[in-house]
Amino acid sequence: MKRMIQAVFGLRKPKLLRARATTNHVTNSGADTNLTGPILALDPGEKLVGAAVSDEKLITIKRLPPLKRSNWKKLLLDVRSLIERFDVKTIVIGLPLSLDGSHGDAAEKTQRVAQNLARSVSLPVFLQDERLTSFEAMENLKAEGKRHEEIPALIDGEAAALILRDFLRTDQDRALVKFTGDQNTTPE
Repeated sequence: MKRMIQAVFGLRKPKLLRARATTNHVTNSGADTNLTGPILALDPGEKLVGAAVSDEKLITIKRLPPLKRSNWKKLLLDVRSLIERFDVKTIVIGLPLSLDGSHGDAAEKTQRVAQNLARSVSLPVFLQDERLTSFEAMENLKAEGKRHEEIPALIDGEAAALILRDFLRTDQDRALVKFTGDQNTTPE
């Protein structure tokens, strides 16, 4: 289905825009990065944050219940709890680029969240292009036979699982968020 949408709209997932990302303290980490698991994937939304986690061998992915997003301290507490519970070694956050690959307000907010998370935890934090993951998540849940009323509770975790799947499968360079102590950012 995703390939069909890409063909119809002429969409392909290009590499993250490095020139723009570099100004936000995101660097191209290179394809030779040795990832260690488990990896926690987050899909930040306005009200909920989807979450999924891999096993330590990076073979399986499990969607988790969404985290409620009320304020930065609560979100950080919830993420730290997941880090501890699953012995997370790496974090990946879905970057909501526009369909044409440009950065909108949502992408800017997500980059600030990623920057603050990199500052707050001592783990590598990466950004992953997440275009069309919500649509694909909906299709996957329907294909699993989930009822219409069950989907809203599962879609955020499924989208996070797809972000993590794409991150693990990518042959692109990964966008590592680097914390630099000279930037004062306000968490969303």
